[in-house]
Amino acid sequence: MFSPHGPSLRELTVQALSSVERGYDLLAPKFDDTPFRTPDAILEATAAALPGRFGRGLDVCCGTGAGLTVLEAVCDRPVTGVDFSAGMLARARADHPGATLVRADVRALPFAGEFDLAVTFGALGHFLPAERPAVFEGVHRALRPGGLFAFPVGAPPPVTSVAHWAALGFDLAMRVRNAVWRPPFVMYYRTTSLPALSVDLMAAGFSVRTAALGLPGRWQLVLARKDTFIRAG
Repeated sequence: MFSPHGPSLRELTVQALSSVERGYDLLAPKFDDTPFRTPDAILEATAAALPGRFGRGLDVCCGTGAGLTVLEAVCDRPVTGVDFSAGMLARARADHPGATLVRADVRALPFAGEFDLAVTFGALGHFLPAERPAVFEGVHRALRPGGLFAFPVGAPPPVTSVAHWAALGFDLAMRVRNAVWRPPFVMYYRTTSLPALSVDLMAAGFSVRTAALGLPGRWQLVLARKDTFIRAG
């Protein structure tokens, strides 16, 4: 499951008993050697499926910078990554010296009308459903009119599959852990279905469509467009 350079079981245990921020600070030096990093196949398929080229790009919850490679491939102007883990940002800075990296809570993004494209990879499970509207509203605010917010979503595995029961077991384990241990570590795989995400995106002011990525697991790219007009009220 992990490469020889990945974290040990002890290191993963310490991370799991930490807060999300502290856990990722600890994991950052070895994060790219774990299965938690978004695979290159998904990154490459996302870059290929994005409609055209863009100006400035924003990677929301950029981690060690895997998504910055997508932005650098499709954006003609400087790109920005935002994350609340100083450790992850330090790793991203080493690999992407040309990017602007900002430490911030993405539930309160400090941007307004600055970007043409925003992306995120593998991060939405770190937000409870009640927290997602603030994230999506912040992304909407950060984009220029007509800007695009894009991210990949895999189809739920069939109930007869090992993947389904593994995800269910992981989510149940996390709920038990968070019920008996503080600080909480929020990471749930079953709270980010495409219908639920679409509802929250539309409530934030996006129009939503999807494009197939042609990858195993029936991955789709969510393409959420910020309206070009200003809503009354």
